[in-house]
Amino acid sequence: MSAGKTVAIIGAGPVGLAAAAHVLERDMTPIVLEAGPEAGHSIRRWRHVQLFSPWEYNVDKAAARVLAPTGWNSPDPQVYPTGGEFLEQYIEPLATRTVLRDVIRMSSRVTAIGRVGFDKAKTKGREAAPFEIRYRNGKGPETLRADAVIDASGTWASPNPAGAGGLPAIGEREAAARTSYGMPDVLGMERARFAGKTVAVLGTGHSAIGTLTDLATLAQQAPGTRPIWLLRSGNPEKSFGGGANDKLAARGELGARFASIVASGQVQVEAGFPVAAIAQADGRLRISTPSACCDRIIVVDELVVATGCRPDFSFLSEIRLRLDPAIEAPAALAPLIDPNEHSCGTVRPHGARELEQDDRGFYLAGMKAYGRAPTFLMITGYEQVRSIAADIAGDREAAERVELELPETGVCTRGGVEGGGASGCCGGPAKQDASGCCAADEGAKRAGAAGCGCS
Repeated sequence: MSAGKTVAIIGAGPVGLAAAAHVLERDMTPIVLEAGPEAGHSIRRWRHVQLFSPWEYNVDKAAARVLAPTGWNSPDPQVYPTGGEFLEQYIEPLATRTVLRDVIRMSSRVTAIGRVGFDKAKTKGREAAPFEIRYRNGKGPETLRADAVIDASGTWASPNPAGAGGLPAIGEREAAARTSYGMPDVLGMERARFAGKTVAVLGTGHSAIGTLTDLATLAQQAPGTRPIWLLRSGNPEKSFGGGANDKLAARGELGARFASIVASGQVQVEAGFPVAAIAQADGRLRISTPSACCDRIIVVDELVVATGCRPDFSFLSEIRLRLDPAIEAPAALAPLIDPNEHSCGTVRPHGARELEQDDRGFYLAGMKAYGRAPTFLMITGYEQVRSIAADIAGDREAAERVELELPETGVCTRGGVEGGGASGCCGGPAKQDASGCCAADEGAKRAGAAGCGCS
């Protein structure tokens, strides 16, 4: 049923490359379109960051089978790689030393996708029409036709703005020269930009606390460096995570370490600070938020916005998408990952049935499938594309079969209430130290601090 099918894959990141490997194993033809000049282009922006998951959760099985004939040695499954190590030991060999190198088109940015001869409103005969993918490369506009499309283009290139309401803060665009998004390399390539400066970091997720942790280290090395943590909410404790309860140990350790840093006063905390405006004065940024009597203002040299990312659907205007209106994930997947209701590190494994759109043969996969939800794990994306490739090939039994077990986090929010295996804040109760009010507090005390500050 799959003979002769061509599958266009948008993005040569880990999930896109895994999709290509699974499509090849199904005797179909993948064509991977990558906007950047190299595979894993977005990862190069955070190559200094250590992943929270070890190698065992970061290597796709079909990709490993494609790599095997090259003599590739699988890394130690229990080691936590950095983004750079992930590129050098997995992504680059997969993209350049295997049969996949012949199906990847670099510097090929997709500009539009539709059905040949069918606009979005036309239905009769639509499913039989191939997809038309338009993209630009160094030679000019190009067109590709495919029987199916897997959009694994990710969200990294579309960061959320600093503004609290989802819109850019007033003056944010004008402050671009002093604003960074994501997780800059403050201890490495971008050290000179931040050393000796007052730096505000906005956000409560792992990118924010990782950057603040690095800034606290930089402050010990470069006098005058002053990190400020801006939180939209009034509760900093949720950022300390699951501590010892987190099955991804590196993630739990980061939260516990950061709790210790905050408790020791190395980071200035400004809670309840939804950014409304950013003004420039005397070469610095004046970041403000409204308050009852007058605006609160923080004056800094640099601002790091670590508030997550969102998907880009601009090139899919002629595709019939069925998305959750809030988090912009596929409608069938959204209830499982909605951060308003669910912040566990895992969701039920899912695949083609949840990810296929109303235009049959078009699938969202990887981080893009999660829309604005922040809980994605790479191994989840691998399971997605395994199922999608089987579905495109007509193997419905394999498409609906679950072949994945996910690690659990130990911290779970349902309906805004902390829960999980045990009650209590910040990862549940302390495991060993009876004086600890919670797992994060116990971890902070073990690190030599007074505690996490939530007792």
